[in-house]
Amino acid sequence: MSLVDFPDESHLPGLSEAEADPDPFRQFQRWLDESLAARLPPPYGMTLATATPDGQPSARMVLLRGFDARGFVFHTNYESRKAGELTRNPRAALVFYWAGLERQVRVEGRIERVSAEESDAYFAGRPRGSQLSACASPQSQIVNSREVLEQRAQQLAVEYEGRPVPRPATWGGYRVVPAAIEFWQGRPNRLHDRLQYVPREGGGWRVERLAP
Repeated sequence: MSLVDFPDESHLPGLSEAEADPDPFRQFQRWLDESLAARLPPPYGMTLATATPDGQPSARMVLLRGFDARGFVFHTNYESRKAGELTRNPRAALVFYWAGLERQVRVEGRIERVSAEESDAYFAGRPRGSQLSACASPQSQIVNSREVLEQRAQQLAVEYEGRPVPRPATWGGYRVVPAAIEFWQGRPNRLHDRLQYVPREGGGWRVERLAP
């Protein structure tokens, strides 16, 4: 069977304007809850796309670490490739894809760093091994071997034995502040549902249906 002939077996409910929540963050919470109930892995995984000032794109999977009416938060090393691109071009796109429910959510917007207090609170709640790895890894930089990283993590484990691991100054959170949020629901015969939320002047959101 060729990929072109792959069967279209979508039988899931659609997404209508009448049923969608007028607030995109509440709608996102609804879909996230349903993906968790369906035990779909990984519900918090998302593609993060960035670009250089001259338009060279790059994308990778990261984990959503929180969201509210201000936007969607992830954490990384501030000296990583993605962070360098975000510094020079502070815009990004996110894609969540829940294949078992034939759903995706697309987010586009500007980037801002979260506060140091927010980054500290999140870092303090991470598993200790993850804290040590964040301290040991010069993310995106060339290293001679895995052993170099493991040795550095072991050294830090000894250095901080019996006391909290401090958050590195080079590590913290970013928030994607949405300029648009699109909810995509698979439907039969590729006639999918796409509802896009865009901010209204003065507050609130406008919901637009996009052709599939």
